[in-house]
Amino acid sequence: MDMPPPSRRDFLKSSSILLASSGLAFPNILRGAVSTAKLKVGLVGCGGRGSGAANQALKADPNNILWAVGDAFEDKLSASLGALQNNFKTQVDVPEGRQFVGLDAFQKVIDSGVDVVLLATPPAFRPQHFKAAVAAGKHCFLEKPMATDGPGLRSVLETVAESKRKNLGVCAGFCWRYHPGMRETFKRLADGAIGTLLTNYNTYNGGAVDRYPKWNRKNTTRDLEWQLRRWYYFSWLSGDSIVEQACHSIDKMAWAMGDKPPIKCIGHGGRQVRSGEDYGNIFDHFSVVYDYPNNVRCMHASRQINLTAASNTDSFYGSEGICEINGSSKQFAIKDLKGNVKWRYTPEKSDMYQVEHDEFFASIRASKPFNDGDRMASSTLLAIMGRMATYTGQEITWEMALNSQERLVPEHLDWDMKLPVVPVALPGITQFL
Repeated sequence: MDMPPPSRRDFLKSSSILLASSGLAFPNILRGAVSTAKLKVGLVGCGGRGSGAANQALKADPNNILWAVGDAFEDKLSASLGALQNNFKTQVDVPEGRQFVGLDAFQKVIDSGVDVVLLATPPAFRPQHFKAAVAAGKHCFLEKPMATDGPGLRSVLETVAESKRKNLGVCAGFCWRYHPGMRETFKRLADGAIGTLLTNYNTYNGGAVDRYPKWNRKNTTRDLEWQLRRWYYFSWLSGDSIVEQACHSIDKMAWAMGDKPPIKCIGHGGRQVRSGEDYGNIFDHFSVVYDYPNNVRCMHASRQINLTAASNTDSFYGSEGICEINGSSKQFAIKDLKGNVKWRYTPEKSDMYQVEHDEFFASIRASKPFNDGDRMASSTLLAIMGRMATYTGQEITWEMALNSQERLVPEHLDWDMKLPVVPVALPGITQFL
């Protein structure tokens, strides 16, 4: 029988329901005293963030071993593996037979005997790779975001439910959740330091992301290779900048709102400067307003245009005070309504990227793996929802975004396929699906 589409109420219920089911018996990879056990780690996606995640995973515990690596391209795999071997001579055990190249490399890494998989390919592939890893009983670190379209996001939600049933660890790359200063600040917000939260304004404004100059259309003749090499600029692969990068700001907004979904949003944006064939079909600026229950309104702005003012800030306005966060300088302060500082976080030397891996692997070794699944899916959908509203120029509800039938990611990929670029969205003309 066909099931009714999920609603905002269903989504709100899912966390408690899935949490209750997570106690079902399933054999852990590790049990009891595991401090000296070898944990075999597999890396899928050998770009900068994937290499960074592998570096942090090996630093997290001297008994973590890099066991297998995979990427669509041999040159990226070789560069990443070479650097990791230089930095961790005794913790890298990846012979040629466990170096996998191609579109199916992810499955070969999963099947190689690893215990933990680091998923760091372009976001379009996250749902497929996550599903395969959990089906095989692997703990997973997933770089943000978790999908680029509605069908992918719904797949992630299904896999999250399965990961909980199997008691598998799931760590999301929304790294600000692991920053000590951010944690202390948000704890104070939850405790009522600024009273009732009324509104939030967050920004992720910076210069143009100008990557991959070598891999332009003229010297990359195959459609799929060209788009994979320049994945950031294609909405099916990255989700656009609001989903791929500015989702960090949106995740902090979600955190302050208790990870409860909004009612609706409306967005503005476009492609003002960064244009041309090699820049695919993404926008270079976004502005989205999210409406929450109880008349709470949250506003997001992001931009990637050179020679413009940069800001990475989060401002929360409450009935009794203001919280101001500067992500660039790591400054966190709570003020009264007159602007007097009531509390300021004293920065400490801490790498939030390392903290997330330290805590993740520690939880696995304690046989108490934590699971970020619900909130990582919710924050990703918030960003996708904002892109949908901006691309179409329409008001988009949470239910519309959650049940969207727009499938950006092709169901089948091969190197010689024709893969035309979807036209740049035109608000008022581009339709919501």
